[in-house]
Amino acid sequence: MYAIISSGGKQYRVEQGELLRIEKVPGKVGDTIAFDKVLLFSDGNNIRVGTPVLDDVSVEGHIVEQGKSKKIIVFKYKRRKRYRRKHGHRQQYTAIMIDSIKA
Repeated sequence: MYAIISSGGKQYRVEQGELLRIEKVPGKVGDTIAFDKVLLFSDGNNIRVGTPVLDDVSVEGHIVEQGKSKKIIVFKYKRRKRYRRKHGHRQQYTAIMIDSIKA
């Protein structure tokens, strides 16, 4: 059994018991979270596709971690113009353990 959910402008394929890292969602560690934007649901035999979302399906989980990803370097450079800009970025994320898919 799996579902495809939408969160933070991205789509994720989730199953029960899976650890998922998504863009930061407000909440503390241990808080429950429910995803109502379920785009597709499969129980193994049947596949249901929403137009655009399925109203009677929800995915529930709890927050495991709030953190920051590894640093990436954004480096802008124009040759022969003495133009250099170095900037770092760490994207914030939320790690969620999927508890159940309710259909």
